Amino acid sequence: MRIHFLVRFSSQFGQQLFVSGNHAELGNDDLALAMPLTCLNDEFWEGSVELTGNEPIRYRYLLTNPDGSHTLDWGDDRSVQPGTHDNYVHIDTWNDPALIDNALSTQPFEAVLLKRTGDPQFVKPAKKTTHLFKIKVPLLEPHEVPVLIGSTESLGQWQAQHAVPMKRQGAWWVAEAVVKHDEFPLAYKYATRHHDALIYEDGNNRLLHDTIATNSTLTVLHDGFLRTNRLWKGSGVAIPVFSLRSAQSEGVGDFNDLKRLADWAADCRLKMIQLLPINDTAATGLFTDSYPYAAISAFALHPLYLNLTQVAGTEHADVLADYQAQVAALNELPEVDYVAVMDAKSEATQQLFIRIKNSWGSQQPPADQQRYIDDNKHWLLPYAAFCHYRDVYGTADFNQWPAEAAPNSEQTLALYDPASEAYQHLQIHMFVQYHLHLQLLEATNYAHSKGLVIKGDIAIGIFRHSCDAWVAPHLYYMDQQAGAPPDDFAENGQNWGFPTYNWQQMKADGFAWWRQRFAQLSQYFDAFRIDHILGFFRIWSTPMHAVEATLGKFVPALPVYAHEFTARGIAFDHDRFCKPYITGAVLLELFDNATANQVAHTFLEPNNRNGFDFKPEFATQRQVEAYFAQHLPEQTALRNKLYTLHSNVLLIADDHQANAYHFRINLNKTSAFRLLSAQAQKIIHDLYLDYYYSRQDEAWQREAMEKLPALKRSTGLLLCGEDLGMVPDCVPHVMQQLGLLSLEIQRMPKATGIRFFHPKDAPYLSVVTPGTHDMSTIRGWWEEDRVAMQQFYNDILGRSGQMPYFCEPWVNEAIIGQHMYSPAMWAVCQLQDWLGIDGLLRRNNPHDERINQPANVRHYWRYRMHMPLEQLCTATAFNNRIATLVSSSGRG
Repeated sequence: MRIHFLVRFSSQFGQQLFVSGNHAELGNDDLALAMPLTCLNDEFWEGSVELTGNEPIRYRYLLTNPDGSHTLDWGDDRSVQPGTHDNYVHIDTWNDPALIDNALSTQPFEAVLLKRTGDPQFVKPAKKTTHLFKIKVPLLEPHEVPVLIGSTESLGQWQAQHAVPMKRQGAWWVAEAVVKHDEFPLAYKYATRHHDALIYEDGNNRLLHDTIATNSTLTVLHDGFLRTNRLWKGSGVAIPVFSLRSAQSEGVGDFNDLKRLADWAADCRLKMIQLLPINDTAATGLFTDSYPYAAISAFALHPLYLNLTQVAGTEHADVLADYQAQVAALNELPEVDYVAVMDAKSEATQQLFIRIKNSWGSQQPPADQQRYIDDNKHWLLPYAAFCHYRDVYGTADFNQWPAEAAPNSEQTLALYDPASEAYQHLQIHMFVQYHLHLQLLEATNYAHSKGLVIKGDIAIGIFRHSCDAWVAPHLYYMDQQAGAPPDDFAENGQNWGFPTYNWQQMKADGFAWWRQRFAQLSQYFDAFRIDHILGFFRIWSTPMHAVEATLGKFVPALPVYAHEFTARGIAFDHDRFCKPYITGAVLLELFDNATANQVAHTFLEPNNRNGFDFKPEFATQRQVEAYFAQHLPEQTALRNKLYTLHSNVLLIADDHQANAYHFRINLNKTSAFRLLSAQAQKIIHDLYLDYYYSRQDEAWQREAMEKLPALKRSTGLLLCGEDLGMVPDCVPHVMQQLGLLSLEIQRMPKATGIRFFHPKDAPYLSVVTPGTHDMSTIRGWWEEDRVAMQQFYNDILGRSGQMPYFCEPWVNEAIIGQHMYSPAMWAVCQLQDWLGIDGLLRRNNPHDERINQPANVRHYWRYRMHMPLEQLCTATAFNNRIATLVSSSGRG
C-alpha cells in the first residue's frame, strides 16, 4: 500500500515539515523519527511511503523552525483506512491550533451546547470510489446537513438539488464521489442545507487537479473547516460549590446543590456554571483547610461536598438522626463553619459506612463500587493510605511520620490487604470518593440536560504535605515555595507555600501526572480554568527561609552577572547589593526613635559598613517569625517591619551559578535603592528593566511551548488560562498560538498606560468578567477608590457628572451589560454580581460578598449565599431580567 501525502502549508525559509504516525515508517509516533517531506511549491509539501499491514494508520504533521522549536498541527483525527484501494493520496490542510474553529469544536460545543451524541464508526468506501471529501463543521445546528457541490456531474454541476450529502464520521463530515479523468480540474464548495436552501461557505471555490494515478487509487481530501464567519457567544455564573445554599444543604453547599443552581441558570438562559477547585484539602482539621487551592490530592474530591442524606437513602436514614439536627443548625448560619461541618460529616460518614458495609453480603463493595476502585487505584489507594496515616499520626506532614510509613513500604502495602485492621479505614475513604463521584457525575449530567456547560478549575500548585508529594517527591522542588510577585492586590506578593514543579522530571514521562489530572477532571467538566497559567512559563519561587514573596524570583530566569554592573561603570558591591541594607536612617524610616533603638538592640548587630546586620538568630524571616510566635504573638506590625528590613536588598544570589544574581522585585520601592547615588540608580534600574522585561521572554516562551501543547492535546475540553498579574510579553502570543482563552478583567488592564480595560476591546477567544474570587464584587470595588471610580464612571461607563456614592442597581447592571455586549466568547459573572442588579435581592453590605483576600494567606474561605437557591429560582422578575439581557446581547 502506497500513500502519497500532500499538505497545504505556506512555509518560510528554514522551516521543515514532517509526517508522524503510528507506523514504523512514520516513526511510531516518535517525533524524532518522523518522515521528512519535500517542499513542492509555495502551496504544498509532499512525500510518499510504502506501508504494510491492515490496521488503520493515524498521522499528523510536524513543523520545525530554524531555532529548533517545533509545532504540531492540531488534532489527531487524520487516518488512512487500508483495505479498499492499493494507493492513497491524502491532500491535507495544515490545522493551525490558533484557529477559532478548533475552540468551537471542543466538548462544550459538541457534547453539551449542540448535544452531539456518539461518533459514527468509519464506513469503508466502495471500491469504485475515487475521492473522499472531508470537512469539519463547528456549530452545526441539528436541522442543518453539510453537502458537497461542484462543477462536475459527480458533484452536482452546481445544482442545489444534486448536491452530494455528507455523513458524519468522527470529527469529520465525509462525501464519497466517483470523479472521471475528463472532469479535472474541478471546482467545488461545501455548504449546509437549511431546509430546502443551501448556505454556501465563504471564499472562492476550492480547486482540485487530477490526482488519479491508477484505477485503484483513493484520494482523500482533509479540507479543514467549513469557511464561515459563524461564531457563538455565551454567558455564565461563577460561584464556589461551598457557597451554594439550599434547604437540602448540609451546612455547606454540596454537589446536589449544583442541580438547583442549574435550574436557576437555565431559567436565566445562562450557558455556563464556573466553579473553584473541588479537590480534598483536609490537611489539618483547621479553618485554613478551607483554602481550595491547597489540595492534599490532585485527584480526590472533597468530602465536604458529599450529601450524606442521599447516600443513606430511606433505608439507612435513621443513622443520620443526630447529624441532621447538627447540620440543620449549621445550614442557618450566614457563613460556612468549615470545621464544624467537616467534624459532623466525618463522624456521620463513619457511622453510615459501618451500617452500609454490614449490608454487603460478601463484605466486599458492590460491583460498581469495586469497578470504580479498580479504575482509579493509581491515585485512590495511595490517597486512602495517606489519609489513614494523617489520622493515625495526627498530621499530614509526612516528614514527621515514621520511616515505615513510606509510599511503597511493606507496612503501607500491608494496609491494602482486606484482612488488615487498617483496611476498613481505607475503605471509608474509597467509599466517600465513590459516592462523591456519583453525586458530581449526576449533577453535571443534570446540568448538561439543561444545556449548561460546567467549567472546573485546575490549581497550579499542590499542598506541601499532600499525597502527591508523598508519593512522588521527585516531581517537585520541596525546598522552594511557589507564589506570585507583588501586585495591586498583594503588595508583598503571595507566598502560597506550595513546592514548585520539577518540570524536567515531569517531561521525562510525557507529563503523565498532568495528563492524569486532566483525564480525572474531564469526567465531570467540559471546560477548565487553568489557574495561574503564567506558572507554565515561569513560577515565582521563594526560598523556605523567607515568609514574604518579596524575596522570591522567577524560575527559570536568566540571571544578571556581576560583570554587567562593572561594564556599565558601577563597582559591584556584594554586601551592599545582596545583604539587607540597614542603617540608622533606614530604621528611622520604619520606626520611631525608641522602637528603632529597641530593634537595633534586640535583633541587630553593628557591621563594618556603618550600618547593621541581623544577629545570626534572626538571620531569616522564618527565624523572626518563630521568635514572634513564641515571645511576641500580638506584635504583628513590628514583625512585619522586620520582614521589610530583611527584604531591603537589591539582588538575590543565584542558587547554582557564582557571580550570578536576580533582581529583587519592585526594586525602586526599597530604601536600599533610594539611598544609592543618582548615577547608580540609573544604571541599576536600566539593568532591572532589561532583566524583567526583555532578556527572559524567549526562554519563557520555550518553557511554555514544551508543556502546554502536550497538555492541551491530552483533552478535548475547552481550556481557559488565568493570565493575570505580571504578564510576560510572550504570554498572549503563546495563548493565541494554542487557541487558549484568556481572562479579561476591567480593573486589571493588560495594556500599559490605561487604568481600565473596556470589555468591547476583548478578543473573541477570551472570558470577560467584572472580577474573580480574589477580588471584591462590583459593589465593593465601587467603594474602594472614589477618585478611580469617578474616572471609570465618566470614561468607561460614559456618564457625565458625579458618580453615585454607592453602586446603585442600575450601575451594577450597566457594568455587567458592557461585558455581555463584548465580543468575547464567554461573559461570566460571580453570582454576587448578578444579584447586584436587584436592590431587593442583593445583600445589604457589599463587603460581606467577597470570597477571598489574596494578601492574607490565612484567609477563611467561608462566603455563602444569603438566600437559598429555592428562593432564587422563584424570583421570576429578576430571572426574566437576566434572561432578557442574555438574549438581547446575543448570548442566548
